[in-house]
Amino acid sequence: MTELSTKFNPTEVEAGRYDKWLAADVFKPSGDKKAKPYSIVIPPPNVTGKLHLGHAWDTTLQDIIIRAKRMQGYDTLWLPGMDHAGIATQAKVEERLREQGISRYDLGREKFLEKVWEWKDEYAATIKAQWGKMGLSLDYSRERFTLDDGLSKAVKKVFVKLYEKGFIYRGEFIINWDPAARTALSDIEVIHKDVEGAFYHITYPLTDGSGNVEIATTRPETLLGDVAVIVNAKDERYQDIIGKTVMVPFVNREIPVLTDEHADMEKGTGVVKITPAHDPNDFDVVERLNAQGYNLPMINVMNDDGTMNELAAEFAEMDRFEARKQIVAKLDEMGQLVKIEKMVHSVGHSERSGAVVEPRLSTQWFVKMDELAKNAIANQKTDNAVEFFPPRFNDTFTQWMENVHDWVISRQLWWGHQIPAWYNADGEMYVGETAPEGDGWTQDSDILNT
Repeated sequence: MTELSTKFNPTEVEAGRYDKWLAADVFKPSGDKKAKPYSIVIPPPNVTGKLHLGHAWDTTLQDIIIRAKRMQGYDTLWLPGMDHAGIATQAKVEERLREQGISRYDLGREKFLEKVWEWKDEYAATIKAQWGKMGLSLDYSRERFTLDDGLSKAVKKVFVKLYEKGFIYRGEFIINWDPAARTALSDIEVIHKDVEGAFYHITYPLTDGSGNVEIATTRPETLLGDVAVIVNAKDERYQDIIGKTVMVPFVNREIPVLTDEHADMEKGTGVVKITPAHDPNDFDVVERLNAQGYNLPMINVMNDDGTMNELAAEFAEMDRFEARKQIVAKLDEMGQLVKIEKMVHSVGHSERSGAVVEPRLSTQWFVKMDELAKNAIANQKTDNAVEFFPPRFNDTFTQWMENVHDWVISRQLWWGHQIPAWYNADGEMYVGETAPEGDGWTQDSDILNT
């Protein structure tokens, strides 16, 4: 007779038991046509790392439910799967590469993706082992990964369908830009933090020699991309300068003094510099002014890595924050720095890289949100309304939908669903589930936001 241990040893007791369950197919659907079906799709964990306590808690609750339904005679399926998690996983792999002294650009797209698949295989195996440790009653014969062929085909099909209906389009707008990851970000990928900054009060000379105008900015490096200065049409202080021009420091660009409602008479000096390629409000101002026939340009003065580009005059190739210091110092030397007003303000940071986000004019793919938002709001007044707990969050939802703007869905990354659009040398674009016939077509290098 085997002597029982005086202490319970779970490792010894559980050894091999989960493998026996899987070998016996006890977690697969019964196939009983008379039984009511009941299924759960596991919220797919990202392959960015190991499962944590939150995963254990959530999957334990699901396991309790699916086992109870199985014992009640339902034909049950608990479908496992994992999420490729585009930007999150790519950020992890790039971090590992940096520790080796290389970047994804050193490897190139194909070799880099090989590294990401290696990462995926490593952490997918760890996640499955953790599921096994918890004894989750999953049907692995149906396991899915979000980059599987079937799911990839579904993504392409939906993209093309929404494009054909006019809900997806390609356009140039101000977006959140991560200069470390070198990609666009959605609003929810931006974390706002309070940091110490400053209002830099600067004078621009009127070109007719009649004086100066004073503006205030938190980002003086962007003045190199200024295309106008605005005042409020009702501001009596500036009636005599409307229509005149001022000179932008360093780049010697003559820009007009115009009027727009964006200029707040009660805020600062009431004079606002307009940099449409680096500020969403300024972009909107220029859109309005150009609709009036002003034909103002959009001047982007930064590279995608946060350094200043060739349009930044003597500050070209400098890091944006170094350029800020240099510009402020030189403005002081020139007598055009009035004062520096220290303050704490909210600054957007990338959720993944931690870099300060740069508002940047960029060509991206977007989902048109106005009609979708209107339909979502209207649905809340029907019997099919989504019920929020606590109910006050219905007001939050409505506020979000009323203030929504078009959603940027493209990312300048390599790990993910590549956008099913192709371009040729004639400037033509083709959107389809498969590549167009003929030679000379190049697929869009961007991937879709996950």
